[in-house]
Amino acid sequence: MRLLIAEDDRPLNTFLSKALTSEHYAVDVADDGEEAAFMATNYDYDLMILDLNLPRMDGVAVLKHLRDAKRSMPVLVLSGRSTVEDRVRGLDIGADDYLPKPFAFAELSARVRALLRRGSQPLEAVLKVEDLELSRLEHRAQRAGQPMTLTPKEFALLEYLMRNAGRPVTRAMILEHVWDISFDTESNIVDVYINYVRKKIDTGFARQLVHTVRGVGYQLGGDREET
Repeated sequence: MRLLIAEDDRPLNTFLSKALTSEHYAVDVADDGEEAAFMATNYDYDLMILDLNLPRMDGVAVLKHLRDAKRSMPVLVLSGRSTVEDRVRGLDIGADDYLPKPFAFAELSARVRALLRRGSQPLEAVLKVEDLELSRLEHRAQRAGQPMTLTPKEFALLEYLMRNAGRPVTRAMILEHVWDISFDTESNIVDVYINYVRKKIDTGFARQLVHTVRGVGYQLGGDREET
């Protein structure tokens, strides 16, 4: 799942990004309101964590803008404005939840999970491709009932492949969606991690699920010719 954090406190921004990444989320960050509004409007996110005290465009304006463009994306407001009036106003203008600062990360994580479960749109919580299953909420994967241990980046890669099951994805697409970076012809990081994932989900099974698509990239599921 992909989250957007809009927070101008750099240490907090970094802490949240690392902590949520360790829980197998793909995380993007924005440290001002204009950037947050642009990213939330032009890219697909499962949830946004929004501070109200943002430079260039405050969080209230960001939230109003977002509700005009994407009414269904869950938004968790995380703010130092902690009065009852502040919380009521945040919820009234479109926030799905409101967590005052200071906060415990365990509570924030639980609220994120709760919002993702109920979402404004039905959430495909479990992805399935043949006998491979991945729980996006519980961050678990198994094949034919056999659980596998994945690093956060391996989990994000497998989730992306499963969301695009049956169709090839390029290395550039994988880099953009899993690593949030542009294509680098000198980097083999995608191939390295594809091999990690392939070993974990295909080793010991007669049916191979991860395929190399000649001249394109990779595909999960379906029948493709290996290079």
